[in-house]
Amino acid sequence: MRVTLLSGGTGGAKLARGLLDVTGAAGLTVIANTGDDTEIYGVHVSPDPDLITYWLADAIDERGYGIRGDSWEVMSALEAAGRPVWFRLGDRDLAMCLIRTELLGAGERLTDAHAAVVRAMGVEARVLPMTDEPVRTRVTARGRALPFQEFMVAERAVGPIENVEFAGAEAARPTAEVLAAIATADVIVIGPSNPVVSIGPILALAGMREALAAARAPVVAVSPFVGGAVLKGPTALFCEHAGIELRAGGLLDAYEGLLDGMVADEPVAGLASLEVDTLMASPEARRSLATMTLEFAASLGRRRPTSG
Repeated sequence: MRVTLLSGGTGGAKLARGLLDVTGAAGLTVIANTGDDTEIYGVHVSPDPDLITYWLADAIDERGYGIRGDSWEVMSALEAAGRPVWFRLGDRDLAMCLIRTELLGAGERLTDAHAAVVRAMGVEARVLPMTDEPVRTRVTARGRALPFQEFMVAERAVGPIENVEFAGAEAARPTAEVLAAIATADVIVIGPSNPVVSIGPILALAGMREALAAARAPVVAVSPFVGGAVLKGPTALFCEHAGIELRAGGLLDAYEGLLDGMVADEPVAGLASLEVDTLMASPEARRSLATMTLEFAASLGRRRPTSG
């Protein structure tokens, strides 16, 4: 089974790990949000593609977003030199960014540059940046427009949020690899990531919604809400801004015209759905959710693409 997963941060990355255990590396392609990308310390950082890669490598640290067992000598040296280190990268994490930055500097596409990171981490599944072109999420809060990482880390995601912009998305297009992964998939899963700033930038790309609508594979979303709440991060803050209720049914408008089914821990009216425990607190739970999601998607069968 060829599975294509759209993913942003932690929830989607956890599901990616579960899917890897079920499908094997050859069957899994992850399309990763790059709206969070930033340039700092002289390197190109791709937080979501890296997070997914570290989960797939079984190397994620206890914080849930770095490399397990990493050291912090570079950050300590910068801090001792009086340099700001509000965005912290471990030494091995920084090394992966250096690999990507060197290749980008040599004229390689982001797709190929991140593929080198994936190989360096010993991962055989594909992790595809959503686009090779720059797309940057900007958040306006309390009267200030900030790059996403500055809002999230330096400003600690303090709202209220007044605007969210995906700068460059209207001109950027999915890569040929991304479009092929969608067109040839047996199942397409929208992961349980923040619908506004993790999945939102992917869907904002020129032609992405059309590609998903034209896919023969069923498109199934896994709800990021557990018990009507958000487990981690500022998803609730962004959903409040976007008018998305913190329940599975609230995703129907965000993913309008794309879904054939939804997996959630609550009933979903108006759409084929599977009600199961979606809390991925252990490897067994991740594998179980992945298995049930794929079985549910397969039960929906191939679909006739939307015309136009």
